[in-house]
Amino acid sequence: MDKLATGQCLCGAVKFRISGAFESFFLCHCSRCRKDSGSAHSANLFATCANLDWLTGKDQIRIFHLPGTRHVKSFCATCGSALPYAPPNGNMLVVPAGALDTPVGLRPDAHICVSSRADWDCDLADVAEISGLPG
Repeated sequence: MDKLATGQCLCGAVKFRISGAFESFFLCHCSRCRKDSGSAHSANLFATCANLDWLTGKDQIRIFHLPGTRHVKSFCATCGSALPYAPPNGNMLVVPAGALDTPVGLRPDAHICVSSRADWDCDLADVAEISGLPG
């Protein structure tokens, strides 16, 4: 039986379902993924045999392909949230882990492109943890 995962963008305009298993989970620290996510890294799941179904909001999906690279971002036109991307050749489904509403069920396989890691993204295990907003 296929595994099912569901997700949506922040505003809820775009909803999707993934049928099938994820094969890998990487945290990418390259400068493109840092700019793309606005964070220390992107967190993406990858699958070669899973199917992506858009449940709502397919007309709200936008694709940005950085010229001269393989870097692609799929996002909601309304709220800008990252969304899954399935290239036209169908080789690899890429799903932003944060877009899922169901548990991921996988631990990341690796931090990749760490040579591009942000200078402030190291030894973070000692940074204080706050369960809500500060103050």
